[in-house]
Amino acid sequence: MLREAGRCMEATVWFLTSNQGKLEEAQLHFAPLGYNIEQLVVPEGAIVEPQSDSLEEIAISKLEQAKAHLPNSNDMVMVEDSGLFISALDGFPGVYSSYVYETIGCQGILRLLAHLESEDPVQQKKLRAASYRAVTALWDGTSMIIGLGECPGSLASEKHEGHGFGYDPVFVPLDLNDEGQPLPAGELGPTSTHGVAFGGVELDVKHRFSHRRRALEHLLEQLP
Repeated sequence: MLREAGRCMEATVWFLTSNQGKLEEAQLHFAPLGYNIEQLVVPEGAIVEPQSDSLEEIAISKLEQAKAHLPNSNDMVMVEDSGLFISALDGFPGVYSSYVYETIGCQGILRLLAHLESEDPVQQKKLRAASYRAVTALWDGTSMIIGLGECPGSLASEKHEGHGFGYDPVFVPLDLNDEGQPLPAGELGPTSTHGVAFGGVELDVKHRFSHRRRALEHLLEQLP
């Protein structure tokens, strides 16, 4: 927390996002450290998505563009970019996850993987291995800080409706050990969705696995 003239000052971080869920998650993590997260709204078309296969390069480009829309030039600003990376598809859809979801949705992804089936549950998970990855980039007024997060898992054979958004109805995370780290496919851990995709579990359960949470925590570790 910042201090000025003997009193506490809350620092503001402007978050470039239109997703209310992402905004609330960031507020949850930054508030205990004395940071106030505000949504940065820019004119439509003001931020140009760069052509890149790297989430980090895309996040950095968006961050540089967002700096021009800050209320004050020395304010802090943050962006987040994420995607679903499927091993059998050489990382597709990856950086194109949003476009692919809007175009073919979860059912389209399941059709692409329909030939990858095994009667062995562990082999099934390995055949349909995938991971959610997130990059959070923050400009603190003088330098750039990058946070990385990943949630490994696999894709289910059918959708699990309920909560979440995007590919959550078909993504099943790997179990976590006592330290919150992912276990190998097939190993049972104290934190588990028991084979249910994110779309079929409560949001507080999903949060324990969250790639966005991990990216935020990695970023916060680097703040002065």
